Amino acid sequence: MQAGSGARAGVRALRGERGATAVASSFSRIAFLASGATEHKAAAIILGAPFDGTTSFQPGTRFGPNKIREASIGLETYSPALDRSLEHVAICDLGDLELPFGDVPEALEMIEGALRQVLAGGAFAVLLGGEHLVTLPAVRACQSVYRDLAVVQFDAHADLREEYLGQEDSHATVMRRAGEVVGPDSVFQVGIRSGTREEFAFGRARSGAFVQDVLEGARTVAERLGDRPVYLTVDIDVVDPAFAPGTGTPEPGGCTSAELLEALAELVDLNVVAMDVVEVNPMVDVGFTTSILAAKVVREGILMYEKQAR
Repeated sequence: MQAGSGARAGVRALRGERGATAVASSFSRIAFLASGATEHKAAAIILGAPFDGTTSFQPGTRFGPNKIREASIGLETYSPALDRSLEHVAICDLGDLELPFGDVPEALEMIEGALRQVLAGGAFAVLLGGEHLVTLPAVRACQSVYRDLAVVQFDAHADLREEYLGQEDSHATVMRRAGEVVGPDSVFQVGIRSGTREEFAFGRARSGAFVQDVLEGARTVAERLGDRPVYLTVDIDVVDPAFAPGTGTPEPGGCTSAELLEALAELVDLNVVAMDVVEVNPMVDVGFTTSILAAKVVREGILMYEKQAR
């Protein structure tokens, strides 16, 4: 096994176009597995967004990024399924953004600004959540660079509400808002098994794909997207809570962890330009069960989609 770069010190300022500054704090003791490269030499950059400001059931996903990092050191750098290793990829872990409590618009703007800066350097971006709303600013950042962007969502929940509890920006509305950025038919939803009647009607009529079975959905997405740039978002609750209990809004009836990994491998030939893993909640996890799965999704994602690893 190979730990990350060990103890990190200092902070990194990331400034967005509208002037908001996010600070990536690197005082965490543990970086993600094999992430010893400097930012300027990195082919893949990991950034944490410890935000759970609109969580409606079980809060605690703000602690997800560091728990995923901690779990990652229990993994090997080598993936036997892909016959590839993180040792051959220059990875930098910038740490977590220092996001304000109680100010959702400011937090979203800071995340977007940070991702814009990462993408401007040409690196493959990996965002660690945090609740699912952190995907929205990441999609906005990617769409500013890749105009024909498609969003592929693995999730138990449709997240297509127009508003939730009076809020337009929420973990329950994030895919509706993402569809407003890239177009509803450029949002491809996989694993969906929970939502309102209205959400299901909207998704079936307007989304590029709206499929519950993760393998069927992944194959459908792979056939339809071709060379289009893709933002991939993996809400860990797409997996059945028997395999991923540590999440804010668990939903029974999902796929196994092995099925999720197999489904993600179906997308190996797509042009995935950035990805996130969200909704890991260590506060309700059983040991490292969910965090280690999330860490493996990140490892496999970097090895599948980052071009240096291929």
